[in-house]
Amino acid sequence: MNMHNTGAAFGADSLRSILGISVLAIRWDDAVALLTRLIAERRFTQVTFLNAHNANVAYTDPVVAEALDDFLILPDGVGVDLAAKLLYGAPFPDNLNGTDFIPAFLQASARPLTVGLLGATRVNAEAASKKLAALALQHRFVVIHDGYFSPAEEPAIVDRIARLRPDVLLVAMGVPRQELWIARHIDARHCTLPIAVGALLDFLSGTVPRAPLWMRRLRLEWLFRLWIEPGRLWRRYVVGNPLFLWRVIGQKFLRRPAPAKTRLGADPGASC
Repeated sequence: MNMHNTGAAFGADSLRSILGISVLAIRWDDAVALLTRLIAERRFTQVTFLNAHNANVAYTDPVVAEALDDFLILPDGVGVDLAAKLLYGAPFPDNLNGTDFIPAFLQASARPLTVGLLGATRVNAEAASKKLAALALQHRFVVIHDGYFSPAEEPAIVDRIARLRPDVLLVAMGVPRQELWIARHIDARHCTLPIAVGALLDFLSGTVPRAPLWMRRLRLEWLFRLWIEPGRLWRRYVVGNPLFLWRVIGQKFLRRPAPAKTRLGADPGASC
């Protein structure tokens, strides 16, 4: 299932194009029901989340932009909400950030599932697996491998996934490696829902702290993360967030197509 098929299922107005990337405008409960149905029907669907950082990466990288065309993309964060409000007059119905949404989705899925975990360090992946098992007792959680492997190790990892054939595969390798890895290595023979989850396993393990609830409610979790890891994240937030909004303004007023897709030879006038 790609985003265009999903949009058709929910109505033509259910997709929002943010810098040339189609994002599903959907309520939290409807998103849970959608993923649950995809698993029940065994409909292979690649899933990821769009925030300002991901959008900036795809804007400048044609390979990433092309890969995202085959993903079901959910909105994550205040940046894409501001973009949707500027471009479409209203924010997305809900903030479906993966750190909160994925555990909630697994808790809400009554049918027992097999969930594979791939990425982070082995210690963090194991700790995240235990945390998820405590949150969703009905499911089986299996750590496939950490995220630090060489190309030579990939065939064995992919083969292990195929033998396990989990209903859900959580891939935590960071952007854009996780999306590209899913696009290049995972298909319906391996699992039903491969989901790119970023730092989810690190958060679940407790190694990386979450912002206090009041900051999350004020949509300031990015500021907390910047304070915790300024050396790694300053460029993403201090430079990246204003750059993202500038590009969105260009989309609205100059009707500029996403350069990455233009270089790929996509129709600049095509609707996403």
